[in-house]
Parts: sequence; C-alpha cells; structure tokens
Amino acid sequence: MPGSNLTRDEATARAALIDVTSYTVDLDLTKAEESGIQTFGSTSTIAFTCREPGAETWVDLVDATVHEIVLNGSPIDRASYVDSRIPLTGLQANNTLVVRADCAYSHTGEGLHHFVDPADGKVYLYSQFEVPDARRVFACFEQPDLKSVFNFNVTAPAHWKVVSNAPTPEPVPAEVSAGSTTDVALWSFPTTKRMSTYITAVVAGEYYELQDTYEGKYGVIPLGHYSRQSLKAELERDREEIVLLTKQGFEFFEEAFGSQYPFEKYDQLYVPEYNMGAMENAGCVTLRDEYIPRSRQSRSFYEFRASVILHEMAHMWFGNLVTMRWWDDLWLNESFAEWACYHAEAEATSYTDAWTGFANMRKQRGYRADQLPTTHPIATDMVDLHAVEVNFDMITYAKGAAVLKQLVAWVGLEPFLEGLREYFRDHAYDNTEFIDLLTALEKASGRELSGWAQEWLQTAGVNTISPVFELADPSSGSGTATYSSFAVKQTATDEQPTLRRHRIGVGIYNNAADGRLVRDEYVEVDVVGEVTEIPELVGKAQPDLLLLNDGDLTFAKVRLDERSLATAVASLGACDDSLTRALIWSAAWDMTRDAELSATDFVELVLRNIGAETDSWGLTAFPGFAAQAVVQYAAPAHKAALRDRWERGLRELLENAKPGTDHQLTFARSYAGAAHSDQAVADLEGLLDGSLTFDGLTVDQDLRWTLLNNLARLGRADDARIDAELADDNTISGKEHAAAARAAVPTAEAKERAWELAMVDGSVPNETAKQVVLSFMRDGQQDLLAPYVDRYLADAPLAWERLGAHRAAISLEYIFPRVLASEEALAKVDAWLASEADGVNPGAIRFVREGRSDMARALAAQMKDAASVVE
Repeated sequence: MPGSNLTRDEATARAALIDVTSYTVDLDLTKAEESGIQTFGSTSTIAFTCREPGAETWVDLVDATVHEIVLNGSPIDRASYVDSRIPLTGLQANNTLVVRADCAYSHTGEGLHHFVDPADGKVYLYSQFEVPDARRVFACFEQPDLKSVFNFNVTAPAHWKVVSNAPTPEPVPAEVSAGSTTDVALWSFPTTKRMSTYITAVVAGEYYELQDTYEGKYGVIPLGHYSRQSLKAELERDREEIVLLTKQGFEFFEEAFGSQYPFEKYDQLYVPEYNMGAMENAGCVTLRDEYIPRSRQSRSFYEFRASVILHEMAHMWFGNLVTMRWWDDLWLNESFAEWACYHAEAEATSYTDAWTGFANMRKQRGYRADQLPTTHPIATDMVDLHAVEVNFDMITYAKGAAVLKQLVAWVGLEPFLEGLREYFRDHAYDNTEFIDLLTALEKASGRELSGWAQEWLQTAGVNTISPVFELADPSSGSGTATYSSFAVKQTATDEQPTLRRHRIGVGIYNNAADGRLVRDEYVEVDVVGEVTEIPELVGKAQPDLLLLNDGDLTFAKVRLDERSLATAVASLGACDDSLTRALIWSAAWDMTRDAELSATDFVELVLRNIGAETDSWGLTAFPGFAAQAVVQYAAPAHKAALRDRWERGLRELLENAKPGTDHQLTFARSYAGAAHSDQAVADLEGLLDGSLTFDGLTVDQDLRWTLLNNLARLGRADDARIDAELADDNTISGKEHAAAARAAVPTAEAKERAWELAMVDGSVPNETAKQVVLSFMRDGQQDLLAPYVDRYLADAPLAWERLGAHRAAISLEYIFPRVLASEEALAKVDAWLASEADGVNPGAIRFVREGRSDMARALAAQMKDAASVVE
C-alpha cells in the first residue's frame, strides 16, 4: 500500500491522464477558538478533464474523516477512502468531484497549524503545504505539474483576519454554527492565478496587520505585513526596514527578470512555531516569527532575514510562475532562489558584502553536507516523496547556490539573466524540467552547458585544492625564497572521485610596513585534472600568505601551506578585505575538521583574530566553530586546558569589546556558553542580577535566558528558578526557552523528562521540541549522558511514526550523541547500522550515518590535537 507516499511514475501517469480545470475549497474554521477543538470542515469541489474516458485515477486526502464523496453527481462509498487516497473510477471527459470532510489541525507545522498564544490566548492558524501537505487541508491532486486555479471560501470568526493567495475580499456575515455564540463571517476570495497545490495558502486568526504599497515600472503592488498581536510593537519597530527590503527586492527582480511580479498582491505573514525559515506561497509568504525579534540581535541576524525575504520573493518567478514538473528539480527552485537572494542583497540593499556572509556561514553548511556519507548530487533522482524528504538539505540550498554562482561566472551575468528572461516568457504559469532552463542559458550565452551540468550537478562530493611548490635557495643578500615550481593539486575522496574544472583566483599576500596584510598580486587560472601548473608564479618570491580560490569563484576546500597558516594565525585580523578573511577562516576550519590543523591551533586563531572581524557572519560563525573544536575535537588529555583557554580568551574579548557593538553581544553569548569555572559562574550570576555590568551591554530577556540556560547546564538553576523566570516572560518564546533550560539541567530526572519530550511525545509543539533537542547533549555531562547512546539507537527507528517527518528529522539530527564520541560509542553505532537498519525509515538511517561520520571525524581530530600538544 502506498500510504501517504507518491512515486514519480504514479504522478507521471496521472498527469498524462487528467488536467485540473479548477478547485473550489470551502473551509469552516468557526470552531477554532473553542477549547479542545481538533478539526475543521473542508469541502473540495474539483473540476477536471480526462483524456481517456472510462479510465480511473485517485484524489489525495490525508488524515480526514470523510462525510461525502460525489463524482459527476453519483455518490461514492466513503469506505473506499483508504491509505490517503480516494479512488475515482469511470471517469468522463469532463468531471466534477465533491469531497466533504473534517480535517485535523496540526501542531507540527504540516497542513493547517493551530496555535494559541500564551501571552493573550489568541488563536492563529496558518498553512504549510510543501512538499505534499495541501492534501491535509483539502482533497486535491497533490503533485506540482497538475496546476490549476483556486477559489478559497473561508468561514471564520468575524473579528479575524483571513489571508490567502488572491487579494483579501471584504468578509460578509455568515450563518452561525449550531451551538456557537461567536459572530462569524465568510471570506470569498477571487480566483487565483494558475498554480501548484503546494504554494496555495490560508492564514487566519487575530493577526495584526500593516499595509503598504510598492509602485514600480509595471504598476502598484499592495504589500501586507502580519504578526501576532503580542508582537505588534516589534513589527511596527521593524516595519521600515522590512518594507524597504521588500521594495528594493521588487525593483531589482522586476528589472533583472524583465517581467512584472506575476501575482496581484504580496503579503508577508510572520507566524509562530514555524518549521522552516519561510515558504514562498504565491502572494502569501509565511515566515517564522522569530524574524521579528523582541530582543537585540546582531547584524548577521538582520542580514540573514534580508536573505530570507529576498529568497522567497525570487521564488515568485522561479518556482511559482514557472514550476518544476516533479521534485527532481526541487534543487533548482531552491538553489536559484538562494543565489538570487544573495545577488540581490549585494546589488540592491545595504548588505553589500552579502557574498562574504554566504562564504562565512551558508557555504560552510554546504561543505559539511557534501562531506557526509549521505551526500548526493545536487540534481537528485527523486523517485518518490520519501526520497524528497531525505534529500532536501544544504546541498540543495548552499552548494546549489555556490555552483550557480560559478555558472554565472562561466557564462557571464548578462547572458545568464537574458536566458532567465526568455525562460520566464516561454513557460509562464507552466511546468518545466532543468533541460528547459539549460536550453535557454545555452542560447543566451552561446556556451555548451551539458558537460558542465553533468560534472557539477550530477556528481557528489567536494574537491580539495592545495598548493604544491618547490622553493629555490634564497639569493644572496635578499633572504627571500622564490618558487622554482608551482602547481595546484586537486583531490577527491575515494567514495566521490570526480575531479572537476575550477576557475580560481590565486592571491599573493604580504605583511605591509603598516601592519596590514595586503594582496600584492592576483592570478586567475583554470584548474583541470589532478595537477595544474601555474608558470606565472615561478620565480616569484614566496609570500607571507598564499590563498587559493581567492575571490571565492568555485566550490572547493582550500589548503593553506605551513607559512601561510602561520601568517593567518598571527595576523588574519590585519587583512582589510572581508571576503579574503572569510576564505582564510574557511580554509582553517576545513583543515581542523579534517584533522590537519589541531583544535588548539584553531582556537588560538579565533581568539587572536575574531576581535578584528568586521563581517557580521564571520563574527557570528567562527566563535561557534571554535566552541565545537573545544567540545568535540580537543584531545581528552588536553581538553581541560583548552577549555580554560577558551573561557579566559572570551572573557578578555568581552572586556575589550567596544560598548554596544555586535562584538560585545557575541562575546557575551559565547562566554556564557563556555562558562565552567567558579569565576565564570559568578560572572553569569552577576550579569543576571545586575551586579556585573559592561558598558553598552543590555541584559534583555533573550540574553537572560542564554545566561540562565548555561547556569542550568552547570547545575546552578533548578525548576523553581526556571519557573520564576518564565513567570516574568509568559510568552511562547519564554516557554521554549524554559523547556531548553530544563533540558540542560544535569540530573537523571531532567534528562529523562527532556528525552520524553524530544523523542517520544508527538504532541509537543514543534518549536518547543526543537529547543529541547538543541539543549540536551551538553559538554561536561558525559557521564550522565552515557546511557543515551543506546537510547538514541533504540528510539531512532520509532521517530517517524511518533513525531512525524519534520520533528523526527530535527530530533535525530541534533540529539545524536556527538559529545560522547569514543571508540566504544562508534562501535555501537556501527553495529546498529550493520544489523538493525533493515526496514527502518531511510531518514532515520540517514541521521545515524551522519552522526556516525561526525563522531569518527571527532576522534580523528582528537588524535591530531593530542599529537600537536606533544609536539
């Protein structure tokens, strides 16, 4: 039985048989405010044609109680609804199907999510349908190539806001449900543009609303902005910035893509307990409401928010106007939107160094994903929906965007954009495959791209490029060695052996008299095969630092030679160029993860240079990577000393940071996470009670939770203290922070309770569960956590059934016992993979394999760190 799965072959056959003329979807949300309500009314009326009268197909519907099914005026036995499908037989050339059902509200962010705000008791609903969850809200043909127009009619409490893909109509009074005392109204939305089911949307509740407009070369676009009532002050505060970004995005994309925005209005709704960053519903974008922060955030937060806003806007053209035929090309949707958002940030907003931020954080996640045993080609064979769940990751987003950036460099920006314009013109409101885009780009650029596509899109794994050289004896008197030979060596792993063509820059950097690290020379070359000679560098003096992939033109790991690495540790912060620093940071981190640079040396690199970092993402990312090096990569015999050095170094950075800066806030957060000594504990307590202050550092509510969470980790905050803090912050954020703090408490009882919430109880709200998961495995608690290697392996096969796909993925990824890395733990994981993986959900196997890879990497890094300490 298919269950809720759908294969590509099934979808292809159904699309060959039918076309969908229209949907009319009637939703009854009138009881959503009643305590204990779990369902809503859903009636779907679907008009569709059939190319083979007399044939049969099915319509999709998940977790519903079906009351009536009528096909072409004839009732269908409700008992035929089995396994998330309603079979439809004896089809006519023109058909009308009516399905009346009660569907279930979600608390896991899939389908129609129901949330009650603890701050004021107000109710908020929103839909989330990608990949296949529109069928949890209304009966439909759930696949991207069966596009249609939609008419949504929503009955809801009259005082609510209701938003969908089409412009919001004036509500009219509606009949009150039996037994209800609430005034209700009907919102009859106009017919939408033609679109796929997964980008339809309904958002309803007591949302706070702001309206603006964008006036561009193609006309006026109404702009709506929505949040919970308890966040309205924060939305008002950020309104100017959000509206500016939205207008900048529309102006940039309409010009770049050569076509007007393809829908009638553009609403952005900041919604609670959201699984994803955001979702590109046509004209009705939903975003997690953490993007409207209540406490102070660093510039990297706002830079990332800008990228999310622009990412979803780019989807309006790429994904919504023109949509993939099947999920094989999901990568193209996301990789394109990812590339486009950073391109737009850099060209049209104040975040002109967006590509530096991409290199410092987003690209790092792509590098990591491509080195896991579960790596896959960017263009993956998605045979069914289960495959989509497993392969929707940072290869899809970050690596894909980096490779598209390289493609833009290969064909030229203007030919690339001209190819896009033709693509949008030729396929508006239709479905395509990657070959359609490739054809348009080849025509615009005059380049043959199928070889490039095979090399970069259809193979997996990341290459490593290293400098290989010989030095001539220094000439008498100068004391400077010169290169007698120079080449770039390219390597790949045995598992992913592809060597690719790379266009790279080679930068020559030296320490200047004024103390700066400056680039004296730059060479751009094509690297092909295993070894590429670079004769331009022969005879040149060996610089203080040589940097491969200068300019970040390709997707490859870079190695620093010994002299360059020493220069980086001593004076990375003296380099003026933020992208150069990002590439050096990245190279050092790659070498640390690959056990070529010791954890001790990487931590020293960060402590010496992070205070001078000006890129917001570099400042955010690399203290986090250094903390990981301390926790996972330090040699056991040396870990205590390195932990002390890290804590002291952060305390010094905090003391010396300029008041009110992002540096000060970042170092305060990092210091709290590193605290373990009595003095550090006293500092955290002092920051909480106000007896310790730093000029310019405001200990606001979110920072208070950070401090308290780490005191809980150290056994200095029990349930009573956490409850007292929660009493002063009775919000959903407060509840999530409190749950995380309780999960950090180092007692067997606290861990057992947290494990139940994270891994067993499917009713726990998704964001609450996520915060528990992120706070569970804490360094310094290894003895207490030791039993959870076995617990993890026992519960992993049950996670999908207990928690649902999204929660299971989050829990299994982040609660894997990486802090317990040992040969014994590794052997247990290997035994599980060898003997117990048969029949287990592929997603569970994936996360166990990835955790196993991280554990093995940690053990190798610990050996490197041990050797470096001995040296």
